[in-house]
Amino acid sequence: MDPSPMKTSRPHARLAVLSLAVAAALPQIVEAQTRGALRDTVVTATRSEQPIADLVSDVSIVDRETIERSGVTGVADVLARLPGVQMSRNGGPGTQTSVFLRGAESRFTAVYLDGVRLDSQATGGVQWEQIPLSQIDRIEVLRGPAAAVYGSDAIGGVIQLFTRKGDGAPAPYVGIGAGSQRTRKIEAGVSGSTGVDKAFDYSLGVAHEESQGFNARPDRLALPRAALNNPDLDGFRTNSGNARVGLQINRDHRVEATLLASSMSSQYDGFGYVAANPQDDHNEHRLRTAGATWTAQWTEAYKTRLQITDSHNRYATEPSFYLTTTDLRGYLWQNEYRIGAHLLTATLERREDALVNSPIDQERSQNALGLGYGFNQGGHTLQLQVRRDRDSEFGGKNTGSAAYGYAITRQLRATVSAGTAFRVPTLYQRFSQYGVASLQPETSRNVEAGLRWTDGPTSVGATVYRSRVKNLIVFSTPGACADSFGCYANVGRAEYEGVTLQANHSIAGVQLRGSVDFQDPRDLDSGKQLARRARRYGTFGADTSIAGWTVGTELQVSGQKWDNAANTTRIGGYGIVNLYASTKIARDFTVTARIDNIADRDYEIVRTYATAGRVVWVGIKWSPA
Repeated sequence: MDPSPMKTSRPHARLAVLSLAVAAALPQIVEAQTRGALRDTVVTATRSEQPIADLVSDVSIVDRETIERSGVTGVADVLARLPGVQMSRNGGPGTQTSVFLRGAESRFTAVYLDGVRLDSQATGGVQWEQIPLSQIDRIEVLRGPAAAVYGSDAIGGVIQLFTRKGDGAPAPYVGIGAGSQRTRKIEAGVSGSTGVDKAFDYSLGVAHEESQGFNARPDRLALPRAALNNPDLDGFRTNSGNARVGLQINRDHRVEATLLASSMSSQYDGFGYVAANPQDDHNEHRLRTAGATWTAQWTEAYKTRLQITDSHNRYATEPSFYLTTTDLRGYLWQNEYRIGAHLLTATLERREDALVNSPIDQERSQNALGLGYGFNQGGHTLQLQVRRDRDSEFGGKNTGSAAYGYAITRQLRATVSAGTAFRVPTLYQRFSQYGVASLQPETSRNVEAGLRWTDGPTSVGATVYRSRVKNLIVFSTPGACADSFGCYANVGRAEYEGVTLQANHSIAGVQLRGSVDFQDPRDLDSGKQLARRARRYGTFGADTSIAGWTVGTELQVSGQKWDNAANTTRIGGYGIVNLYASTKIARDFTVTARIDNIADRDYEIVRTYATAGRVVWVGIKWSPA
């Protein structure tokens, strides 16, 4: 890879046209959009359930089987295997983690868990390391702006996480596993439905996971080379549980409640290590979410959803003490009215944010009205959204989006869309010692086009996009705040543009899949590549069945990137190969094995922080049929 700073020319106009042609012409390139997946539904794109075949948005779905097969610990690790997603992390699980959708800042992704909004008013964006993957049953990823549906935060996209929903006869499960670095996991749960017409459904799950980890900052990676880092192992310990219950009161009314709790203690290497007086630095995470929903089908055409949600996020460090808590409360009343091929929606929403981070103790609220129109008939799909948010600090903000899809043939479908989005500054950015109360919301404009060809088990697609952000909040020079070190400021502009190619194909009993991204995330003022985001990356995989085993391999590749905004500290590109296999060893027992980074490749995703190297995992799960 060329280590020089990225040029400011625009190769992507030509690349976009070429990529669309390649995607349409090569059905044997390898995203999971099989015939079965096309019958699936999603809710993330518009907050209304719709078949994935009718989408005009760029969406990926990850199911429970894929999560279990991945063998990884964190939600971010699963996401990093999807098109248009990159991840950075300061060491192992439990340390600071960022997720970039299409190269956008991590805080530009709106994240929901069973409809409960997750965010930190201290760091900005969700703290990915807090979310327990053991409790997640399904993930939906929407790439592209969605502020006209979700309000503030959804500049880069939306990620929805769902816990398991009970259905049918009681389905208990118990799983245990062990792997490299003395990693151990045990989980158990049960789900099902009971009562008259199975009206009451339930799902309960608990899990414990721990690992001694690895040395996240070995001295060989130190900058400068003379620096010393703590040589201890940086492990983690997590306990989590969730409950989800629902009652179908009658044919037209349903109520549901969800709860999730997670606690994590993880080690990290702080700065200023002194060998004569070492200290063991710890992160302490607590996440609590709760939601209650009432869905009512008043007539054949008219449906409503009333939801109240609450989340609590606590982060602390010790022995170097730091403590911050974020509390989020949400109220949603969504109305849907269907008339033939038309769907009209009207949504009232209130959001309340609170941050305690001594000496900060601040709150704010946003009230919003959103209107939507959808049409789907005769190969034509149209989706229009407008929303008006009124923030208690910044006043009114309007956003909108328009998307159109057309089935050129039975196999070939084209889409085009445009939208605006925004994110209000965090309470920390405004009221901390580095804060500036006059900061304005970050805003964006996005356009994109897509082409997808599907024929049975084969699917090939391409998406071309460009998003421009202004009023970008960066940490800048001192002067506007009380601290002499520096202050937050609206001084940045950024552009995220690129092409995503993704495909799925089956040949001779082998399922092939893959995606590759060519992107140009850059600072418009300096022309520099944005930190910790590669211009080229991809994932490719294949799996098949052999003698009762499901076996597969996966290749993850990334080009070089820069660790800093000035593009002076380079992080090299890499490619790693993972292997996995699973089989039933008895009627109700399944064994899963996985080897990540089988060649034990030494690489970095954040400068001076190590990655895990070769990792082996074996798990056994009991789940009666």
